[in-house]
Amino acid sequence: MQVVTITDLSDDRLADYANLTDVALRRRTEPEGGLYIAESAKVIARALAAGHQPRSVLMLERWLGELAPLLEPYDVPVFVGDGPLLESLTGFDLHRGALASMHRPALLPVADLLKDARRVVVLEDIVDHTNVGAIFRSVAGLGADAVLVTPRCADPLYRRSVRVSMGTVLQVPWTRLSDWPQGAEELRAAGFHIAALALSDDAVTLDEFAADPPERIALVLGTEGDGLSAAALAAADTVVTIPMLHGVDSLNVAAASAVGVYALRRVE
Repeated sequence: MQVVTITDLSDDRLADYANLTDVALRRRTEPEGGLYIAESAKVIARALAAGHQPRSVLMLERWLGELAPLLEPYDVPVFVGDGPLLESLTGFDLHRGALASMHRPALLPVADLLKDARRVVVLEDIVDHTNVGAIFRSVAGLGADAVLVTPRCADPLYRRSVRVSMGTVLQVPWTRLSDWPQGAEELRAAGFHIAALALSDDAVTLDEFAADPPERIALVLGTEGDGLSAAALAAADTVVTIPMLHGVDSLNVAAASAVGVYALRRVE
């Protein structure tokens, strides 16, 4: 660990932290650069526990004592500075104290992810990073085995997704499908029953489906607003709906994921 006190922003190694609030820029540059940003001491600890390697760390000086034991084994620069200077670099107040630029791990092949799984969640084109992070937290807490994201789905390793997930996106196995809905055939070939969570005239209720569930289930969730695509519904083995009351027709996709994953959890 190399502690570097910064008084200006001329060090090129700080580029990983510049303009973190520019979503369009970061969505492009972070995957291309092979990095992601972990925010807060808890998330950084989970990233390191998952075996991810840091590139550097940026923090307010008062957090150094708490994080030093975690970072001591790593030969990386740990930049410390005052709040206004760090805010001018990142674009926001570092009230969570610390950021780490982490090497992005290689994605697993889909077949490797499915091999031992019994419950997987598929995210079709979900664009809100907050929803993606909340879904990963539900998956981790309620017992699904893995997550698959479609080519146009938001990046699970985007800073907001990681933060909202409380770092569980760093623990839950996940990968990105190269094609969708063609990827449904790979799921089916691996023995998964594809259950699309959606409103449909021919849908069965979640209670009915959960009463006698298939051994291996892929629960497919659709994008905010429009829900699942017609192609995804056509590729499903069963369309499942959550019964609603008081004229409400649906839940937010993150809330729906929690209900669905809990109802279909494996009972040992």
